[in-house]
Amino acid sequence: MTEIEQLLTRVAAQARTSRPWGWPSLPGPVDPAAPTRAEAALGFPLPPLLASLYSRIADGGFGPEYGLLPLLDSPPSGEPAAVAQYLANRDEGRRDPDWPWPEGVLPISHWGCGMYACVDCGTPEATVLLYEPNADEADHAWYVDAPSLTDWLRAWLDGTGWYEESNDGMDLEPWSDFRNRTAPSRTH
Repeated sequence: MTEIEQLLTRVAAQARTSRPWGWPSLPGPVDPAAPTRAEAALGFPLPPLLASLYSRIADGGFGPEYGLLPLLDSPPSGEPAAVAQYLANRDEGRRDPDWPWPEGVLPISHWGCGMYACVDCGTPEATVLLYEPNADEADHAWYVDAPSLTDWLRAWLDGTGWYEESNDGMDLEPWSDFRNRTAPSRTH
């Protein structure tokens, strides 16, 4: 069994036994065509591990705090779907250039107070970022939550994430690539 298969097995076991706030039950996995439909709407591919979470475990409803957002449809918890939230954030960022939303950064989990865990779908390791919009300016609203989606899931499973009470005061590194990823294109 590969390392990713082992991780998916652990995530599936935890998903069956714990329920994030607002989720009355674990939804079924998405249909096999859903990741392709999501990618078409987004305009970029989903990281393979993220697609596997949705297609093999559940359409959201597991993970830290409020759990993963559903991929395409709104869940019973009332949270928006990841694709819809991304498209809304990109649109809002175009209307408010002081708060641009980086292309390819998909919100996957809501932390409350407008905060989201987001996967950078433009990196091979699928870096997980924390978006904290309660900062004074957009440059100070982005942090590296985990170097990869794999690490983020392991932190949840092992109880070592920054959001755990026992890790109070854990500082996250600012995401230094924010301005590079939101700068207007200079190609003609």
